[in-house]
Amino acid sequence: MTDNTEMESIPKNANEFNQEMKSSSLTADAWKRFRKNRMAFISLWVVILYALVSIFAPLVPLYPYYEQVIAHANLPPSLKTAGEVQLAARTAYIARVMRQEGRSEYTEREHEEIARITEMNAADSVQQRRYFLGTDALGRDMLSRTIYGGRISMLIGLIGTITALIIGILVGAIAGYIGGHTDMLLMRFVDIMYGLPYMLVVIIMMAIVGKNVAILFIAIALVSWLTIARVVRGQVISLRNSEYVLAARTMGASAWHIIVRHLIPNTTGIIIAYATLSIPSFIMSESFLSFLGLGVSAPLASWGSLISEGVPGMELYPWVLIVPAVTMTIFLFAMNFLGDGIRDAFDPQSKNRL
Repeated sequence: MTDNTEMESIPKNANEFNQEMKSSSLTADAWKRFRKNRMAFISLWVVILYALVSIFAPLVPLYPYYEQVIAHANLPPSLKTAGEVQLAARTAYIARVMRQEGRSEYTEREHEEIARITEMNAADSVQQRRYFLGTDALGRDMLSRTIYGGRISMLIGLIGTITALIIGILVGAIAGYIGGHTDMLLMRFVDIMYGLPYMLVVIIMMAIVGKNVAILFIAIALVSWLTIARVVRGQVISLRNSEYVLAARTMGASAWHIIVRHLIPNTTGIIIAYATLSIPSFIMSESFLSFLGLGVSAPLASWGSLISEGVPGMELYPWVLIVPAVTMTIFLFAMNFLGDGIRDAFDPQSKNRL
């Protein structure tokens, strides 16, 4: 009786030293390793912040990104109202002219101009606007355009990545599990697609069909699935003779059931890592097309189109280029650090670093 009582008191998940051991899943282990990667963890919160701002942008009290106020063209970033910035800029310009001409008083025309701006500031509500990140050459708010441009850029990266994952995972898993002639035909098709000049094909499609956001999505996703197809194929080939796959096959499970329920879930780590590293790639592709004038067209904007618009006047109005460029750079760095952190977290050899 005593022996049975002692045996019942020992936890079922105890080791030989009677120490209770907590079971840990692969995802839990990966999360622990990921949290130890400080840059990746910070990058995760940066990406979440960008996503929240983009999703809830319509609820934020921003000026319409497409609204043009020509009188407010090329205003620098400031916490003051647009009228105050205009008055200060014009007063400073007139003061420089007065110093050059060696006079100390305003001319009648200069008096009238300053009085007109002062009167407008008091009467026009538009003059009370505040442009914290300045305006562009058409008087549009750079803060609003950068946020809404980020929505387009991140949406392009997200849709391109989702398309690549859906097609690439299916093609790679089928080729890797079935093998034989199916594998050969699918991989030869992938090789042929790899041989095409990807960016040239996208440029030709955009030039022929026209500048349209939907066409841009299709063009970017056209051959984006090739790399993930090869990666998934290699993972499936290494897993298809595993014990759990052989057991499922012995029990009569279909090939589709084994692929969907066993093989693809066991490649989740590398798929997530690839997805986070692909989003910056798609955003850069869209930015390159927009820089060439083949991307998003007005009144819509993306980070790439904003950078393209800011290049001509970068010497006189640097904020028009710096604001979208810095915003996009921070997001791309965060996505790359996040992707590297996820890849390291799901690396089986990193378990010893817990």
